[in-house]
Amino acid sequence: MGKIQKKGKAGQAKNFITRTQAVRKLQISLPDFRRLCIYKGIFPREPRNKKKASKTSTPSTTFYYTKDIQYLLHEPILNKFRDHKALAKKIARSLGRGEVGDAARLEKNAKPRISLDHIIKERYPTFVDALRDLDDALSLLFLFANLPSTSTVPPKTISLCQRLCLEFEHYLIITHSLQKSFISIKGIYYQATVQGQDILWLVPHKFVQRVSGDVDFRIMGTFVEFYTTLLGFVNYRLYTSIGLVYPPRFDNTSDEKGGELSAITLEGTGVTKAIETEPQSNGEKDQGQFTEEDAVNADVQRHADELAQRPEPTGGEETDDQVMGDGSAAEVIAAIDTFEVQGEGADILDQPRMSDSEVTLLFAPYSFFLSRETPRQPLEFLLRAYGCKRISWDEVLGDGAFTNDEYDPSITHQVVDRPPILQGDTSADPTEEASKPARGGRMPGRTYIQPQWVWDCINQGKLLRPDQYAPGATLPPHLSPWVKPSKAAYDPTVPLAEQENEDEAEQAGLDEEEQEELDQLAAAVDADELVEDVNGVEDHGMDIASAASSSEDVDDFAGFESDDAGAEEMEDTKTQHQKELEAEAAGLPFSDSMHGKKKSKGDDLKEKVRKRRKEEEEELERRKMMMSKKKRKLFEKMAYGNKKKDEEAERLRGKRRKLEGGR
Repeated sequence: MGKIQKKGKAGQAKNFITRTQAVRKLQISLPDFRRLCIYKGIFPREPRNKKKASKTSTPSTTFYYTKDIQYLLHEPILNKFRDHKALAKKIARSLGRGEVGDAARLEKNAKPRISLDHIIKERYPTFVDALRDLDDALSLLFLFANLPSTSTVPPKTISLCQRLCLEFEHYLIITHSLQKSFISIKGIYYQATVQGQDILWLVPHKFVQRVSGDVDFRIMGTFVEFYTTLLGFVNYRLYTSIGLVYPPRFDNTSDEKGGELSAITLEGTGVTKAIETEPQSNGEKDQGQFTEEDAVNADVQRHADELAQRPEPTGGEETDDQVMGDGSAAEVIAAIDTFEVQGEGADILDQPRMSDSEVTLLFAPYSFFLSRETPRQPLEFLLRAYGCKRISWDEVLGDGAFTNDEYDPSITHQVVDRPPILQGDTSADPTEEASKPARGGRMPGRTYIQPQWVWDCINQGKLLRPDQYAPGATLPPHLSPWVKPSKAAYDPTVPLAEQENEDEAEQAGLDEEEQEELDQLAAAVDADELVEDVNGVEDHGMDIASAASSSEDVDDFAGFESDDAGAEEMEDTKTQHQKELEAEAAGLPFSDSMHGKKKSKGDDLKEKVRKRRKEEEEELERRKMMMSKKKRKLFEKMAYGNKKKDEEAERLRGKRRKLEGGR
């Protein structure tokens, strides 16, 4: 006979332990236990039966694996927590004795330093594991980098988060690893591919953040402490893998002036300068100095010479080269063939697109100027990540611009987010140079675009038409690059006629006509009521009935029920008899359908749609009868979900139809 098991020694009672029991076993306080669990990646578990796991009549709320708590018993940080507790007792004792100097000395020199390096190595055995867990780390660090300094969020933590985030952005710029970006209400989403791993994080907008009092910043600060150590390890590995020195040089003076990305200087072998600054603020340069702008202009001139030497095409032919831009700084890109579907149901081939090297250098030949009302930080990061090295802005936006002169002739694109800019303005300042337009006017030969143009070009991997993003123009819909429209879903990029169902447009048109008729009828009724109200006012508010009307009322009265229906039937009978006599006199056959009411086009269409739907439902019911009960329930769930999606898509199409009809 086997040994009898005691209650609470096996099963769930042995595998789980409550939080109170874990704190007593580790002999630390509850805040220290929370910190330790965050550092080690241990989180509460949910047992199948709380009563059996709690060993008591009252089920507890928080459980942990017993093996996880046993694993924490050998953690070296526990000794640091105990040393910190002992130091707190010594400081309290010194303050009780009035020895303030000794208390300050103990707090400054004897405070134990907690290192998380060994925990990073334990939780992430390989570098790929660390990259996979970088999404939440970047989102939280970018959030703290934009927070104001308070008593709960010290400025030292904010500056550390800002520096680590800027270092990571510099790696993405130098390697062109940024893939997509999307603007939402929460902030700006970015996606980068680093060593084959997709990393997605969120950066909040540059607004004044209000720190709420109901947020526990102690727990968030623990995560920040761990994530800063993790990102420091990741940045070191990324920088050294491409031959850069880590940590890079950091200019505090430039950072205080708002330089941000320009405050960091990269050092290493074979590194091209990712950020260019121009010492002259007026766009002039020294005589005999050859800059990269001259090299770009030489390349553009060389392409223009090649195009000029080519023979002119005939009337019906088209050239294979397409010139992108406004002509001031053009880039010649060969046209790409497209594969067209030959027949219905044929395979859809992937369309060829630009190579990765061409996409990552999308903005390389151009020079941008960012107006004061545009978000400088995200635009600068996106433009530099896609090859642009000459980005200018007004000096009030901070340090690090290529030039602060808005009228520099080398600028090809200007990003604005204001009402349309006038071409000419007679109210110019006479003290300004004649070559410069008036303040707020357009520069000749420059392309003006709204900020969304940069995001849409990056997401689509090509330069889009700038006229669709001109100042004051109605912008195209800014869609998420990670949401791919399904077959039956609504797609804003596809014309409405291509995704409407059968008879949907006609039915919508008939509904609009019926609605217009109802509106006209309601307007007529309102007009009649208004006339009656006016007549009542003219009669001093008294309703005076004439003798004729009273006599008519007496003659027409025939009880409490009216004979209007009978009169209408008699009129219809007389009309039918008259039509029969006319048809008989003319020698034509008379059909009963001739005198019937003619159905409108909308009634015929509705009847047709109703009949077709009824046939489809009957066919579907016959097919469901052949299914098993399990498959039938599964099919009904799928049909319910598809019906909801179709209704949502139809609602969006109807909304778009109204918007397009109102233009």
